[in-house]
Amino acid sequence: MQFRILGPVEIQDERTGLRILPTGAKQRALLGALVVKSGQVVSVHRLIDELWGEHPPANATNALQAHVARLRRLLPVPEPGSGEPHHEWIVTRSLGYVLRLGRDATDTTDAARFNELATRGRAAAADDPQHAAELLRSALSLWRGPALEGSVRGDICAAEAAQLEENRLTALETLYDACLRAARHDEIIGELEELTTDHPMRERFYDLLMVALYRCGRQAEALSVYDRARKRLVHELGVEPGPALRGRMDAILQHDPGLAAPGAADRVASVHPMPLPARTGVPGPSGVTGGDAGPDATVLSLSGEITRLRHRIERLSLEQEELMRRFDRLTAHPAAGQ
Repeated sequence: MQFRILGPVEIQDERTGLRILPTGAKQRALLGALVVKSGQVVSVHRLIDELWGEHPPANATNALQAHVARLRRLLPVPEPGSGEPHHEWIVTRSLGYVLRLGRDATDTTDAARFNELATRGRAAAADDPQHAAELLRSALSLWRGPALEGSVRGDICAAEAAQLEENRLTALETLYDACLRAARHDEIIGELEELTTDHPMRERFYDLLMVALYRCGRQAEALSVYDRARKRLVHELGVEPGPALRGRMDAILQHDPGLAAPGAADRVASVHPMPLPARTGVPGPSGVTGGDAGPDATVLSLSGEITRLRHRIERLSLEQEELMRRFDRLTAHPAAGQ
C-alpha cells in the first residue's frame, strides 16, 4: 500500500493497482493529516481543529469517530482464507488516532519516496550529474499536482504542503544545476522559462536560465532575463537581485571562462598548456618554477586561478542564500523548526 499526498490524497494498492479515493473534503483532510503524522498519535483535539477549525459541531468527538470509522472501511483487509496477517491501519489510542504503515517495505508514502530520491540526487550531483538528473526526474515524476490538494483545511496539512512545495522547488533547482553540469543546457531552456514565469520571486531559476542561454550563444537573451528578474523583484518586493544573480550578470558581460560547459575548459587547456615562466619567480602547478614558458602562458595560468576563485565565491554566495532561506523558514514556523 502506498499513501499518496503529492497531489490529491489517495491510497494505491501496488499489487492490484486499485486506487482508493476518500469522498468529501473532511475525509480527505482526515486521511491527509494521519498520513502526514503517520506513526505518531494525533490527538482528537488536533484532528477536530484540522477538520472544522474554529467552528466545530456540538458533538465534534462523535463526528470525528464517524469519519474515522468510514475511513477504516475504505482501507483493504486480507481476503478470508488468504493466510495474510491482518493489519490494523488506523489504531485508536487514549489521546487520539495513529496511522500505522504496513510491515512491507512498499507500504510507505509517495512523499517519503520523493525525499529519498531527491536526497540521493543531491548527493550524486557533484560527481555524477547525469545520474543525479535521472534520480531527480524520477523523484519529481511522483508529483500529480499540489501537495495534499483538496485536503488543506487545517494547520497540519497546510504546514506539510508548504514544506513539500519548498522541497519540490529545491529539487527542481538541483535538477537543472545537474543538467548544466552534464552539459545539457540546450535541453532545459524551455522548462526554465516556464519556471521563471510560475515562480517569479525565485532568483535561482533566473540564474540557471541565464547560464543555459549563455552557453547556447544567446548572451543578449541571458542579459534580458536578468533585466526581467530585476524589474519583477523591484516591483513586487522593492529589493534588488541578490549577489549571486548580480554576479552572474557580471560574469556574462565579461565572458567569464567559468560559464563554459563542462569539458570546454579542459579542451582549451589541452591545446594551451599553462606553466608559469621561471623569470616570474612564481611556482608552477607542481610547485617548481617554470622553464621556457612565455607571457601568454602566464596570463592563461592567472586567468585560471581567477576563474577558480570566482567559482568559490559563487558557491559561497549560493550556500549563504540557502542558509538564509532555511533560517527564514525556521523562524517563520518555530514549531516545525523545533
